[in-house]
Amino acid sequence: MRVIAGTARRLPLKTLEGPKTRPTTDRIKETLFNMLQADVGGSRFLDLFAGSGAIGIEALSRGARECVFVEKNKKAAECIWENLIFTRLEKGAELLECDALTAIGRLEDAGGEVFDLIFMDPPYRQGMEKEIILRLIHSRLVDEMTTIVVEAALDTDFSWLEGTIFAVTREKRYKTNKHVFIAMKEL
Repeated sequence: MRVIAGTARRLPLKTLEGPKTRPTTDRIKETLFNMLQADVGGSRFLDLFAGSGAIGIEALSRGARECVFVEKNKKAAECIWENLIFTRLEKGAELLECDALTAIGRLEDAGGEVFDLIFMDPPYRQGMEKEIILRLIHSRLVDEMTTIVVEAALDTDFSWLEGTIFAVTREKRYKTNKHVFIAMKEL
């Protein structure tokens, strides 16, 4: 796994080994950032369930002004810091070692600045993406310009969004998973 583009281009990233990790492949990461390309530069980026930090590091390498990484696994959090230091991108980074819902609360308590892009890669088929998005409905961390991207299993249903302020704006399917792009509905 490596950084695809930007200031840290081609630098290899460490990742945790084991059956519970699913690092986003370089090809899928490249496709994702090609779709987000116009929005990353100068953005405030939130990487939930950050794992090795590869997605947030890619955003920083491509010009995001700030990235908050959220990872509750201590070894994964250590891996994120090692990757940030190796890529020399630690200045624009903040790491919260806690679960995603706790992190959202802490970020709101700290002033609640809006994120331009929120990426989350929760464990598949556990409904965590729904829990987080429902929490974000009343959060000052999102506004009408925020894009939320969820990496999910192919069979993950997002029809529950219909009764909320959010809607699916785009979906990109791969062989084993998909990226679902979510934003506030236009009023």
